[in-house]
Amino acid sequence: MSFFAVLFALLIEQLKPLPRGNVVHDALTSWMRWTGRNFDAGRDHHAWVVWGVTVLFPALVAWGIYLGIGHFSLLLALAWNVAMLYLTLGFRQFSHYFTDIRDALDRGDEIEARSLLAQWRNLDASELPRTELLRHVIEHSLLAAHRHVFGVFFWFVVLSTLGFGPAGAVLYRMAEFASRYWAFKSRTVGAPINERLLDLSQRLFNWMDFIPARMTAFGFAVVGNFEEAVTCWRRDAGLWKHPNEGIILAAAAGAVGVQLGGAAAPGVTPDRSTTFDAGSAAELVSADGSTTGSPPQAGHLRSVVGLVWRSVVLWMLLLAVLSLANLVG
Repeated sequence: MSFFAVLFALLIEQLKPLPRGNVVHDALTSWMRWTGRNFDAGRDHHAWVVWGVTVLFPALVAWGIYLGIGHFSLLLALAWNVAMLYLTLGFRQFSHYFTDIRDALDRGDEIEARSLLAQWRNLDASELPRTELLRHVIEHSLLAAHRHVFGVFFWFVVLSTLGFGPAGAVLYRMAEFASRYWAFKSRTVGAPINERLLDLSQRLFNWMDFIPARMTAFGFAVVGNFEEAVTCWRRDAGLWKHPNEGIILAAAAGAVGVQLGGAAAPGVTPDRSTTFDAGSAAELVSADGSTTGSPPQAGHLRSVVGLVWRSVVLWMLLLAVLSLANLVG
């Protein structure tokens, strides 16, 4: 059932993607705001309460509904899995930014491309030269693909195999969204927040992402340049502040032969910095601390897309083989 649930969800998402600024995202933001307002009084143990209500409760509800309808019909249970995966897994939840930036670069409109990157990641990209702009688009796209596809895929398959239905997909997406939401709020809202909650949400998500990140990196290595991917993984993963991100990006850089990392900006996710370091174009384009490979070019965007889709095919084939073996056994 897991294979067909993922397959149908991906097909539906390609045909009818959620629109930008959709009601699901707005509902999640309202849910985070409501739980923080009603369950967080600023003390350490309240962080666990807020995280449990925010992340665990929706996953348990998804599991409970799966168990309830599963007693009546396996087809209904499959439909529920597909519905939950449609909301939690898919490229089209972030690919519109990637596509728009790529189209803007193809037109030679770098100003529009920088503006779109700034909207996507809440970073000031106005002074980025073209090479650095491409680097950040590639890095953000790879991490988004992992968090919207491969991470969800892993936790859904693992927990659905244990009888938890779509709980794993919901759990991963809620944990990831919570870590981003509290980090974003800590930077943009003037009112103080519970620092313990911010630290806890990021720490728990990093723990949940430990195995999926390495599975994603391994998939990139298998479908790309395996030797270079493994070499970059072992040598360059430490260039990034967060180990899980570093492993994914280093492996992808080696797999497609592109130069990622560097000293131009302090990080690739909003929880590290709200703006890029000020400096001249020469300073910004510096590749100190980057992986080996060619400087990012427009062609690397297509290479990254191919890498991600080949990884999806790889894991889908593996899931199909495991499902078939389970049926035969």
